[in-house]
Amino acid sequence: MIERGQFRGHVIILIVNVLFAVNISVSKSLIPGSMTPEALTLLRILFATAMFWLSSLFVKREKAPPGDLGLLLVCACTGIAFNQSLFMAGLSLTSPVDASIIATAGPIYVMLLAALILKEPITKKKVAGVLLGVAGGTALILSSTHSTGRSSSFGGNMLIVASNLLYSIYVVISRPLSRRYSAITIMKWMFLFSAVMLTPFMYRHLPEAPAFHRDTAEWDTSVRIVFVLIGGTFVPYLFIPMALKRLRPTTVSMYNYIQPIVASLLAVMVGQDRFTPDKLISAALVFAGVYLVTVSRAREDVEREKQPSTTEE
Repeated sequence: MIERGQFRGHVIILIVNVLFAVNISVSKSLIPGSMTPEALTLLRILFATAMFWLSSLFVKREKAPPGDLGLLLVCACTGIAFNQSLFMAGLSLTSPVDASIIATAGPIYVMLLAALILKEPITKKKVAGVLLGVAGGTALILSSTHSTGRSSSFGGNMLIVASNLLYSIYVVISRPLSRRYSAITIMKWMFLFSAVMLTPFMYRHLPEAPAFHRDTAEWDTSVRIVFVLIGGTFVPYLFIPMALKRLRPTTVSMYNYIQPIVASLLAVMVGQDRFTPDKLISAALVFAGVYLVTVSRAREDVEREKQPSTTEE
């Protein structure tokens, strides 16, 4: 049975992936007509940096020692700075469909990295769950390829692969931090480090962004940019450490498969796609995979089984 804390973790990471799914389409609609990939990346990072440091004024102050600050720097590189830069650059060259298909490999990366770094066991249930998720997510994406543009490139796809791998590393190495610090403390340092690293190389792209040089205001463009900043950046990055505090990295990464489901539902709602039985089957495979990974044995379970029994006969 799922504990109350775990249930909250599942709800939180579900919200994160719904927001990320919508953000992929919204960001793609802004690039390159309204914003260059560099401008949108830097704008997201600068906005989130300001928001997290402002939010930190209203919560209990947590002091991180140099060792943890070093780990936060690595998390900033893998989870934000390089990850977001590569993702936006790749998205500008490839299609949302290809980007979504590539993202299905994320839980495989996380499962292997968690085994190497956190010594999480690779169980039969976990492998079966990940494979079910891959099958369901890929089938759902491929069944909807007619509703999206297929403009893509090998270089763009490779950038998305690199971005996905970096994010997987972040999910694994950040879990110990998420248990010691609040989400705001973690993110204020990660975004600050990212801003310091990227601003010198990207600052010139912001004033050159087409969205800031139009004679008449385009409200739809402004709304999309606001969504990317708040719904696609600040809120999900605030929630990710909260989920990692309650769930294992592989479970968190399995929710990546929610993104193509949300994308498909949105396409049906706006009339770009239609509901078919294969979509229901694909969604069922995804949720079955999430369930199997959730109930698989954790490292704590294995260590508990190895301990000698103290019960007297």
